[in-house]
Amino acid sequence: MMSGKHFKAHEVSCCIKYFIFGFNIIFWFLGVAFLGIGLWAWNEKGVLSNISSITDLGGFDPVWLFLVVGGVMFILGFAGCIGALRENSFLLKFFSVFLGIIFFLELTAGVLAFVFKDWIKDQLNFFINNNIRAYRDDIDLQNLIDFTQEYWECCGAFGADDWNLNIYFNCTDSNPSREKCGVPFSCCTKDPAEDVINTQCGYDIRAKTDSEQRTFIYIKGCVPQFEKWLQDNLTVVAGIFIGIALLQIFGICLAQNLVSDIEAVRESWPVDLLNILC
Repeated sequence: MMSGKHFKAHEVSCCIKYFIFGFNIIFWFLGVAFLGIGLWAWNEKGVLSNISSITDLGGFDPVWLFLVVGGVMFILGFAGCIGALRENSFLLKFFSVFLGIIFFLELTAGVLAFVFKDWIKDQLNFFINNNIRAYRDDIDLQNLIDFTQEYWECCGAFGADDWNLNIYFNCTDSNPSREKCGVPFSCCTKDPAEDVINTQCGYDIRAKTDSEQRTFIYIKGCVPQFEKWLQDNLTVVAGIFIGIALLQIFGICLAQNLVSDIEAVRESWPVDLLNILC
């Protein structure tokens, strides 16, 4: 028989549940958008019609960045969103573990980058030079290199002569290219009075003396310029990474809290039923 006493059953926190749902549905949609952009870019380059061409590019394809980031965001968003909405403890635990692994990898990468600074510098040099070789092979890679050189006002990994690695820009006698012994336009110093970009400003520039080169192109390489930028913006960069880390920890804590609520409710079902019936 039911007693006159009111029994308060365990409940799942609605605030935590819908906060996780709302936060992750944004990530879910962003992940879909990133994946869509990546697949659209591959379709425009004909990769989707010829999958084997993925391995043809000697350098880094920036589309991979959209696909990987979009895939991670989609998986995390799906697990967190559906897990919270359906009160699915398995998906919420998956969300927590996946987010924890990402946090651990970021922390490990940060420690290794600090401890092995010289090795990281060598790898960055190798990465940039490898992409210099493939500069004309992919339009997205070309745009990425041009943006990097313009933004950091640099040329090559450690200097303009690194462009000798590219078959179109090297200074060998056998090179028939009109761009022989030159550099891309993104290496050129900018004249504020010019409204139109002169894409031929780097032609034959490395055949000139060092003093003449300094007048027309950036002399410093992108690796030292990146190091300088990192030192100048260390506080901002550190703040961004700390903010991301705290957000990840906060997400893990909320998901674990919701899992605890869900499991507490499930464990209390037999006891609640007895209290209602008695």
